Amino acid sequence: MSSLFSTPNMFSFSTLMLLLLQLFTINLRSADAQVGVCYGTLGNNLPPANEVVSLYQSNGITRMRIFDPNHDILNALRDSKIELILGVPNVDLQSLAASADNAIQWVQNNVLSYFPFVKIKYVAVGNEVNPAGGSSEFAPYVLRAIQNIYEAIKAQGLQDQIKVTTAIDTTILGKSYPPSQGSFRDDVRSYIDPIIGYLVFANAPLLVNVYPYFSYSNNPNDISLPYALFTSPSVVVSDGQYGYQNLFDAILDSVHAAIDSTGIGSVEVVVSESGWPSDGGFAATYDNANTYLDNLVRRAKTGSPRKPSKPTEIYLFAMFDENQKNPDIEKHFGLFSPSKEKKYPFGF
Repeated sequence: MSSLFSTPNMFSFSTLMLLLLQLFTINLRSADAQVGVCYGTLGNNLPPANEVVSLYQSNGITRMRIFDPNHDILNALRDSKIELILGVPNVDLQSLAASADNAIQWVQNNVLSYFPFVKIKYVAVGNEVNPAGGSSEFAPYVLRAIQNIYEAIKAQGLQDQIKVTTAIDTTILGKSYPPSQGSFRDDVRSYIDPIIGYLVFANAPLLVNVYPYFSYSNNPNDISLPYALFTSPSVVVSDGQYGYQNLFDAILDSVHAAIDSTGIGSVEVVVSESGWPSDGGFAATYDNANTYLDNLVRRAKTGSPRKPSKPTEIYLFAMFDENQKNPDIEKHFGLFSPSKEKKYPFGF
């Protein structure tokens, strides 16, 4: 058999190396593109939407999450090529669940009026609704609102391009340690199981807000700071065939295990929020936030121990410090100051 490198009509060795380098660069950029940033607007000193979109672009941030269909932001995103998670506020869920026509009108006003010039990737119907928590009044409407929005998008033939889902927090987990024993609380199963069933049917991911900061700050005696900041030099938690060097992966895999434990089917998980505050509370320092966020950006290039084959899509929280949020600690999650200056030296 002729050698690839000795056949005159084939690529030269130097050409082949160049092609391999190009493929590596493409793959690296693809991995980098797994990182997005949440754009909250609860501040009275924030720059206008067009300047914010330019700030995303100039910093190489290719994905954005917004929490409501703000038309100033949607208009600013036209032709930007930034992929978007478009949020449906919890206060709109009852109306969208009550009427298919309401959902059709919502989709017309907030999706079809912008797509494809705005690259809407997911519609997040509700955020952190917990039937056993402080947002329980919204829980009866989430699934029906999801279904009505999905049907309105499907009627336009866009169900494979725009996925309809919801965002949960990890307080609905009943057990998260060890990660392989992750499960949903018994008092939320009647809520979350039908949603997982819909996600399997629609081939849509579940959005999950993952905050090692709160796990650590609520339990610093049992959780070490290096484990929370991705700086532990070795495995901290051994769980059968899996080893965990950081709390983020442990929380994420407990969600994977909880989904698997329902027996309903496989659902991809997108981390729709994760961050670390730079002020306002225990261990909320600039150095800790810088370390966590920098390592989280690097972490997005890989999978978790339980799901190692695919990089994790992660949205950092948040673009700006927002001075109208409460309690005080919520004001200090920004990657940028309202003056558009970077708080941290790392890049995206």
